[in-house]
Amino acid sequence: MLLTNAELVDGHTVDCRIDGEQIAAVDAALDPAPNESVIDAAGNLLLPGAIDAHVHFREPGYQHKETWTTGTRSAAAGGVTTVIDMPNTSPPTTTGEGFDAKATVAEQACIDYGINGGVTGDWEPDSLFDRPLCALGEVFLADSTGDMGVASDDFADAVDRAVDEGVTVTVHAEDETRFDAAARDGDAGGPGRAANADLWSAYRTAAAEAAAVDYATDVGQETGADIHIAHTSTPEGIDAAVDGGATCEVCPHHLYLSRADLDELGTHGRMNPPLRSENRRRAVFERVADGTVDIVATDHAPHTREEKNAGLWDAPSGVPGVETMLPLLLESARKGEFTYERVVDLVAHNPAEIFDLESKGRIAPGYDADLVLVDPDDPRAIRGDDTHSRCEWTPFAGRQGVFPELTMVRGQVVYERTPAGGRGRGGDDEQFSDIDGENVRA
Repeated sequence: MLLTNAELVDGHTVDCRIDGEQIAAVDAALDPAPNESVIDAAGNLLLPGAIDAHVHFREPGYQHKETWTTGTRSAAAGGVTTVIDMPNTSPPTTTGEGFDAKATVAEQACIDYGINGGVTGDWEPDSLFDRPLCALGEVFLADSTGDMGVASDDFADAVDRAVDEGVTVTVHAEDETRFDAAARDGDAGGPGRAANADLWSAYRTAAAEAAAVDYATDVGQETGADIHIAHTSTPEGIDAAVDGGATCEVCPHHLYLSRADLDELGTHGRMNPPLRSENRRRAVFERVADGTVDIVATDHAPHTREEKNAGLWDAPSGVPGVETMLPLLLESARKGEFTYERVVDLVAHNPAEIFDLESKGRIAPGYDADLVLVDPDDPRAIRGDDTHSRCEWTPFAGRQGVFPELTMVRGQVVYERTPAGGRGRGGDDEQFSDIDGENVRA
């Protein structure tokens, strides 16, 4: 297969030849071989497929929220070609048996994936590390969805074992001793969007994040572990990760949303860690733009509308995001808030390096042909009903995103969009192909 007339993020126009599952050549002009299929990119932007290093696809156990079929289709429609799934399913992936249960349902995936192992007080590391883990974590230093918070001794032991196994440790960094219990006495308002969700941000304090990052990086430095801090939501947390020699990620909801949005979102804006002040959001955005932050990942954590429409203290934490991550970043690049090169670093180059995905994340000969074509001058309105996640809602409704025209996984087109009727994304013709996703460690 030959892709012609594609523009790279450095401004060069190239042809890209694909041989089987990998990129064979990238050059200014390549002649089609006899009987070679040709796709004319028509000057559109060619990107390496995005790697979302933090998703919760909910299956096994909670397939009413998401399945591997719906989650990976949502990812493909958003230009994500590899995901890394977290352990807090039912059963959790804290044992070899739990890993096997998830690996079985993950065979539904239409994109590539990694499966992380989890840590609890009764995890079984011997059987777990006998499986093809992508990484360990997220290891929860405070309870979140799934009640998998671990004691400090258990965390230190798990990090020691990860070092022995040569595995990166992804950490959910919140110190629950720094939570503000007084916030729970406030008026929580009504259910769903009528909730006073700002109390959740007041409860799970910014100081709790920075303290937990300090602790996790101290353990990492003592043991020589590769520590990756998940979903940093504050400039203080980011700076602590950098100072402690860890890598870190920021989620789109902490990049684009703040406590100022909670009057509209209510419980649909409840997540862990929570939304922060607008001043902190801007400081986080600056650190993403200037190269301080290593990657953007979504913490895609879908729940049904009905579940989210509970009261503040009963609603589950988490928002969907795998389909809107790359489109939101590309819209920021289109507006000049940061460069297209920076987008590729955040969602392709850097996550591939951090998680040792040696064949992913670059447009170069020998790499997997995980590719995305986008028209950077064609932003579309984000609407929950247009997304492909089973939960069918988004906290980013009404914002603009630059969505893929085509997504390819290992040389096979998994998603293609053909504009129809000029009515925007919801009125477009879309096609998914039956692609067999693969475990990146298998």
